[in-house]
Amino acid sequence: MNESLIEQLTRLLERPHADLSMVRQWLDAARTSAPASPTDSPSASAESLTLDLDRERRCGYPEVIYGPGKPTDVVVKAVAALHDRGQDALVTRVDEPQAQALREAFPDGHFNSRARTWRCQTDTPERPLESGLLDATVHAVAPVAVVTAGTSDGPVAEEAAETLAWMRVPVKRINDVGVAGPHRLVARAAELRECGAIVVVAGMEGALPSVVAGHVGCPVIGVPTSVGYGANFQGVAALLSMLNSCAANVVVVNIDAGFKGGYVAGMIARRHTRGDATDSTR
Repeated sequence: MNESLIEQLTRLLERPHADLSMVRQWLDAARTSAPASPTDSPSASAESLTLDLDRERRCGYPEVIYGPGKPTDVVVKAVAALHDRGQDALVTRVDEPQAQALREAFPDGHFNSRARTWRCQTDTPERPLESGLLDATVHAVAPVAVVTAGTSDGPVAEEAAETLAWMRVPVKRINDVGVAGPHRLVARAAELRECGAIVVVAGMEGALPSVVAGHVGCPVIGVPTSVGYGANFQGVAALLSMLNSCAANVVVVNIDAGFKGGYVAGMIARRHTRGDATDSTR
């Protein structure tokens, strides 16, 4: 047993309610964890694609499939490979032919046309944290708010929300609360303080993440969008504004990167309980 596993077992035994069944569950997971050598990690190939089937063990979630540029049959085969191993599948930036093929192959999947995402999940209601060696299930996960400055930011926000749904993180949508109407945000501030992380999606001048961050004690992930007129420069103005935020709890992802914003927020929230999230005074 390597030092990492010993450390994880020690942390498990230090828990107030640790019992023999939890230790047995941990040992079962440890025995079936992925190979010691990265070169032995399982993968699946479909034409030009080599799918990383070991990513869920290493990183906490399976590989996400980026749709653009991939032949439809390759996307379907990639999802099938994940499905066969009991892993939740998420495809982003899906086009209509891909969506149609996925609907036919996996009738239980969910396609969001506005987000251009497709996801298919296992029957397990909760997913393990990281490798699953410490927690079998996640309880009382703090919700993540997905906030938009305007309705035009909706497609990017929907991509973030669908990513969080795939991660099995509760989502709270707060729409159209941009800085031009400050009273709209103030009215929702109490809801924001209940969250473990907040994704703020905004175009134009990109001021909203800084304003939101001043009301809460959790990380705020700014997602600049390409919504705006000429000097917005397809989202560059919003990106630079967010990067220069004076609010210490604002971090920023790429332009129109709803997936990345949702993913990072979900990882943060999965490590916090609702009780942790509601206390913003610490």
